[in-house]
Amino acid sequence: MASETDSYDYVVVGAGTAGCTVATRLSADPSRSVLVLEAGEPDHRRSIHVPSEVGNLFKSEVDWEYYTEPQEAMDGRELYWPRGKTLGGSSSINAMIYIRGHPADFDEWAELGNEGWGYDDLLPYFKRNENNRSRRSEYHGVGGPLNVADLQSPYDLTRVFVEAGVEAGHRRNEDFNGERQEGVGLFQVTQKDGERHSAARAYLKPALVERSNLSARTGAQVTSLQFDGDRVVGVKYERNGERRTVRADEEVILSGGTVNSPQLLLLSGIGPREELERHDIEVRRELPGVGRNLQDHLFATVQYEAENAVTRDDTGTLDDVVEYHTQRSGRMTSNGGEAGAFVRTDPDLDRPDVEFHFGPGFFMRHGYENPDEGRGFYIGATQLRPESRGRITLQSADPFDDPAIDPKYLDEAADLDTMIRGIREARRVGRAEPFDEYRVREVWPGEDRETDEEIAEYLRAKAQTIYHPVGTCKMGGDEMAVVDDRLRVHGVSGLRVVDASIMPRIVGGNTNAATFAIAERAADLIAADE
Repeated sequence: MASETDSYDYVVVGAGTAGCTVATRLSADPSRSVLVLEAGEPDHRRSIHVPSEVGNLFKSEVDWEYYTEPQEAMDGRELYWPRGKTLGGSSSINAMIYIRGHPADFDEWAELGNEGWGYDDLLPYFKRNENNRSRRSEYHGVGGPLNVADLQSPYDLTRVFVEAGVEAGHRRNEDFNGERQEGVGLFQVTQKDGERHSAARAYLKPALVERSNLSARTGAQVTSLQFDGDRVVGVKYERNGERRTVRADEEVILSGGTVNSPQLLLLSGIGPREELERHDIEVRRELPGVGRNLQDHLFATVQYEAENAVTRDDTGTLDDVVEYHTQRSGRMTSNGGEAGAFVRTDPDLDRPDVEFHFGPGFFMRHGYENPDEGRGFYIGATQLRPESRGRITLQSADPFDDPAIDPKYLDEAADLDTMIRGIREARRVGRAEPFDEYRVREVWPGEDRETDEEIAEYLRAKAQTIYHPVGTCKMGGDEMAVVDDRLRVHGVSGLRVVDASIMPRIVGGNTNAATFAIAERAADLIAADE
């Protein structure tokens, strides 16, 4: 690891999925010096690496533990938003599901004027990122940094879900990231030898060992960008109670994610004029789209009490621990959401509009409302392309204050309609014959909730995030775009944003895989522009 200096070619803010990826790719050239600054601490916590302990990471020291503003269309609730605060970022606390999104989602990015961001353009980056030895096809890569694997030991109930989906009329799908997304099947996961394979483990940490031109500083929270005229030349940060600065001779790369990247831009005077002036922040560059265009996947579950089945509630026995630590297999390799489906709730749609996640256990309010006794399973419905748009704004000019997060869930009536249809279809699968031996009763929404209004009432009271916020520094050329299609911040030199915040529209699936591809392509763009 390089010694700490005051100047590097590239300073990457954030060691999440995108930051680990872009820093590792850039530092492959030994002539470049790269520094990564991460507000969180190293990823030493045991629960990060043991897949079944993913729930123990919520509201821990590796979680920013954000909360939204009260959501008017959801009974005024303030919803909990976990975001990773450690090496690997949210790839160190997520459920490890590897889903890229529908090809047409990326083609829409290109159709919006973003050259080089269509599916055919991005497929080589998905493949470059991936080491997927069980899906050898034209759609997958072998030998990439990120290990993508089949589940080691899926629960029997998970296979029952797949059969129930087929019984309900959905096609069996062995590869959601292959020729066709639609259908029902088991998820692949970002695991290696039964352990989580985060961006830190796949990219950053091996490179730190091998390369003297790459450094990472943890516990280093960036507080503002430094300018020379309209050029960003470095950052200010705090570490161990000390204020420090570091210069970027080439570029600063913001990879703080959908919450923190726009927050840092705003704190540094880049954003909507009225908001900056409200907090007495000098306007460096007026960009009205900073923090706007927030999109997220809302998630609501059908929960069933179960019998005659082993569930996650049974996990953690001495036998489980011994099997995991001697063979890296068994129930402790479970990621929680083991299977899913992509379905069209309207046959006239050109692609699936709802994703199901299945888990062999209760999962109520992020696991905090699970019953103390009994066994269960859930089928969760997620609307893939919400029409509602929210925003990230500042609560104050203090960089250590959480920003205000207002996703405006269900702000558009169409979003509620799709979620209602999703719950109805999830119920159809949950009531299919393969579950008859195991299903006792429906706990949520409850068998007495049958009308659209009763289901809507349930959604407003119980729906939650499924942890996929994007879009707050969107890519494009319109007046609300923050970065161009080379991810350079409009009107500011020496500054790019590389993370999920640049998505102009949310992808139809879990967002981590697409974030890897964004960062892989960004590294090539940066090198080409250098």
